[in-house]
Amino acid sequence: MSSWVRVIVGALAAAAVTATTACSPASLPVDVGPAPTSSASQAPLQVTGSTGAPPTLEYEKPFAVVQSGSRTVWPGTGDVLERDDPVLLNLYAEDGRDGTELQNTFRTAPVAYTMTEKSLGNHLFEALEGKRIGTRLSLTDEQDGVPVVLVVDVLPARASGEQGEPPGEGLPQVRLDDLGAPEVDIPGGVKPPSELVVHPLVRGTGPQVRAGQIVTVEFTAVRWSDGGVVDTTWTEGTPPQSAEIGIGRLVEGWDQGLLEQTVGSQVMLVVPPQDGYANTKSRLAGETMVYVVDILDAHKAVPEEEPKKKEG
Repeated sequence: MSSWVRVIVGALAAAAVTATTACSPASLPVDVGPAPTSSASQAPLQVTGSTGAPPTLEYEKPFAVVQSGSRTVWPGTGDVLERDDPVLLNLYAEDGRDGTELQNTFRTAPVAYTMTEKSLGNHLFEALEGKRIGTRLSLTDEQDGVPVVLVVDVLPARASGEQGEPPGEGLPQVRLDDLGAPEVDIPGGVKPPSELVVHPLVRGTGPQVRAGQIVTVEFTAVRWSDGGVVDTTWTEGTPPQSAEIGIGRLVEGWDQGLLEQTVGSQVMLVVPPQDGYANTKSRLAGETMVYVVDILDAHKAVPEEEPKKKEG
């Protein structure tokens, strides 16, 4: 089986785990519009649709793959992907014989990989090498007589945008390492705020987060009381986390603080107990929590009971 075909076969299970693995608080690309293209094979293939939603594929069925290949549907405008970088992908694949959906991470959440042949497979790695964040690619291949058409969206793996103002006096200060992982310094001898504090550290250029969307984040959670790290996704082997937002599945501080923030942003939330774990049996029930959250993606889930209609 082709290396990138193996990727899409395994991605559905991985995405399902990501979407149902809640972020700790829950006890838990720039839209460039539609762009038609044709595949690297001789068979005509059109890919339309916008960022954040499953693409629409138009082609004659059964699709004939004379030569495996890939093509850029639209280029990205973000950083260039480099070896060993974290890579966050939305994947949509069809069986070219009849248009049956094989994979669709828009139903759940994007999937995290590393920019290596081992993680992505040789073909997908080669297709992504040198591309920028925000790119959409189409790939075609055939295995055991089955033509597979795959569309890949490359999402940001860390916050990127205009730097916001540093937090004011009496608030935690945030430093980032080379990979973007935050370190939080709690001010000594200062009482925590009694109300929710929402402070954008980086303002992304993506769409705003809306209630009911699946939001995918990198985050670090720190106790105000002693500066101890309670949870983080920035450790090796830990993928970004995803959950629905604004519908009561996350703590109130997240539901209030992340709504209307833009994708690509990094936001510091200082969450007092009443907006966190108060009146629960959590060991954090009385704690003011500080969260540094990189918003990587936000999209409305595609329901399983409403599969995308096929053309042709």
